[in-house]
Amino acid sequence: MEQIIAFLTANPTGAFATVDNGVPRVRPWAFMMEGNGKLWFCTSNDKDVYRELQANPNMEFTSWQGFSILRLSGKVNFSQDVEMKNKILENNPGVKSIYKSSENPVFEIFCLEHGKADLDGKTYEF
Repeated sequence: MEQIIAFLTANPTGAFATVDNGVPRVRPWAFMMEGNGKLWFCTSNDKDVYRELQANPNMEFTSWQGFSILRLSGKVNFSQDVEMKNKILENNPGVKSIYKSSENPVFEIFCLEHGKADLDGKTYEF
């Protein structure tokens, strides 16, 4: 897992895929951080991606640097953990500029706790 976290920390932006009524949806996205053995992301509960993940929690995220490619897949879990929300805001000034505080009612965090990661041809289960 250390290799996955190191890669994501160095290359946090990528593409995030969900399913909307059986049709794949891909959008630019950013990994937020690792915390408590989980990989954390965030969104707003007024976006389509939130609705899509509520209906179908399966996701994929990919990031790359040159020809080194990481792909994550699994099911997301939403959380109202205020401590983790605050950590995400502290570690991501751009996100903080959007949501301002953990009390913002549209600010949602979610994690990938169990899933699969493929990095440079090697598969990791977590």
